[in-house]
Amino acid sequence: MTTTTALRIRPIDPAVLDRLREHDDAGRPPVRSVDATGGAPLRCCLTRARPGERIALLSYAPLRRWAAETGADPGPYDELGPVFVHAGACAGAGPGWPEGFHGSERVLRAYDREGHILRGVAVTPDTAEEVARELLADPQVAVVHVRALAFGCFLHEIRRA
Repeated sequence: MTTTTALRIRPIDPAVLDRLREHDDAGRPPVRSVDATGGAPLRCCLTRARPGERIALLSYAPLRRWAAETGADPGPYDELGPVFVHAGACAGAGPGWPEGFHGSERVLRAYDREGHILRGVAVTPDTAEEVARELLADPQVAVVHVRALAFGCFLHEIRRA
């Protein structure tokens, strides 16, 4: 089934990143390093780090940020997890699906208006965008999080455009 739901792909907001680069959502300073081999998935620009780039690992609560914006109360669904970002400001993500960022299976986690999980769907890089459209075509779904299948880490958010 092909749907026409327009997507808005959302990396971590630059204003939020400015604060997180000082103290993360767990109240700690980020762990800064150089990605010697490259490949760290950067949630600031939805690309992978190049060898030698300065990056930071920090704790981020994506659903908490969305809930504060929308007035939702996710309760126990509020999670805190590790994410990589550039250590300093970057150009951010371009419009559209982040090509080359999703090189392996992912889980698309759909949340309702209160921030409670409705369902999760395992996807491949070839099916992720279309499944995201299908999930957001459901009026019960308010937001979708893309997460790594193996570790469960948050990668980015998807909303209706």
